[in-house]
Amino acid sequence: MIDLGISKLALIGAVALIVIGPEKLPKVARTVGTLLGKAQRYVSDVKAEVGRAMELDELKKMRDTVEEAARDVGNTLQTQASDFEKSWADNSDNVLPYEPPPPAYKHPGKSWRLKLGATPNWYKARNGVRTKALSGAARVARFRPRHTS
Repeated sequence: MIDLGISKLALIGAVALIVIGPEKLPKVARTVGTLLGKAQRYVSDVKAEVGRAMELDELKKMRDTVEEAARDVGNTLQTQASDFEKSWADNSDNVLPYEPPPPAYKHPGKSWRLKLGATPNWYKARNGVRTKALSGAARVARFRPRHTS
């Protein structure tokens, strides 16, 4: 590639200053800068397009391999199914074995009294479980703050 050192750039700048002149040099430098920017963007776009094309080719190759594997699996399934059908047709007694029906539903018949009575009252009292139902008025009277005057 072109080897541009500081001395060569200084020489090019001096020649440009002499040839173009100090009045037009900033405008020409801006124009050259914009053209270089456009060229860099074009090169990066071309690189991106080439990269996308390569990725597309790779994806096409992967798709082809997956389709081929799917075809192979389909062929093996067809051959196995046909083998099974042949063996089924060759079997003289195609009767399925007897399977008894499932038993009828029977309610568990739990006794809620037995469940409530299974825990001892001393355990319920220690853990704060109510053993007797209170009416609303009795509950209010129980929790009403007491006046100690």
